[in-house]
Amino acid sequence: MNKPVRQPRRQLHGVILLDKPLGLSSNDALQKVRRLMRAEKAGHTGTLDPLATGLLPLCFGAATKFSQVSLDADKRYTATLKLGQTTSTGDAEGEILQTRPVTPDQVNAHRIADACRAFTGEIAQIPPMHSALKHQGRALYEYAREGVEIERAPRHVTIHAIDIVRWQDDLLELDVRCSKGTYIRTLAQDIGERLGCGAHLIGLRRTGSGGVTLQGAVTLEALQAMSEAERDSHLQAADVLLNDWPDVLLTESEAARFLTGLRRRTHLPDAPQVRVYGPLPGQDKTAGRVLLGSAHIKAGELIPTRLLSPAEVQGLLMQTTDEAEQRQPDPVL
Repeated sequence: MNKPVRQPRRQLHGVILLDKPLGLSSNDALQKVRRLMRAEKAGHTGTLDPLATGLLPLCFGAATKFSQVSLDADKRYTATLKLGQTTSTGDAEGEILQTRPVTPDQVNAHRIADACRAFTGEIAQIPPMHSALKHQGRALYEYAREGVEIERAPRHVTIHAIDIVRWQDDLLELDVRCSKGTYIRTLAQDIGERLGCGAHLIGLRRTGSGGVTLQGAVTLEALQAMSEAERDSHLQAADVLLNDWPDVLLTESEAARFLTGLRRRTHLPDAPQVRVYGPLPGQDKTAGRVLLGSAHIKAGELIPTRLLSPAEVQGLLMQTTDEAEQRQPDPVL
């Protein structure tokens, strides 16, 4: 029996905004998309639990150098809470620990709004035992499965806003905007206790990460049904995760020096993070630009933070040329 021919890997540079399905880990989703794209180098931008769906930016090639940007960015979620029940894990996978009535005097519009306000701003959270946080080299959930409780230090996170999307009977849907590292399961439990009826998380969907949202995201099922050319059309620019940063465009000679790691003098104001570009080779600034990396500006100096390699810059140039050629209309005979 003939073995299937293994397709060669490709050098791809860019980001796929994946709408991750339920039940798949972030790494499993990454590997499936990587195989579909035949990409040499790939990485995801932070773990999204198997029970969660939604935005998972997947980075390829040069874009992997900026995956930490999304990992550190603020997040946005739609969280669905089941009121009146607490579970051992804080979500629907755990055993029910307690059931309490959801009465109108406990749960009403005023009290829900009050509970949400109570957890807005900088708060301290105790990481749940059923989490991937490590203790002595092992994930906490491994200890939890063995019935071992580990003492955990509180972590400070920031909840920027909690808005009520929908509330009906014992189901409460919230729009949560928060800093990285926020445990939405813990937030659901805390809100339930504040209401006096308890709660656990039964649904979680990530809708935003930094400057990117689900707009333009594609499902795994849709990618699997596409041709390779159609999949490639969903590959967004390598700098899409940096789109809310200021940009700096250097001259060709300045760009060459910047790529060696040298600081450049600038009249621009101080900035904690900027994206840096150079012009397309042999052309002026108006003809197009190519990403060189990231930097910060301090005291009149542009200081490199993350630089692309010459091979990565060349790969971006070739990819830009290929995309431009594909957009050219067919000649009229």
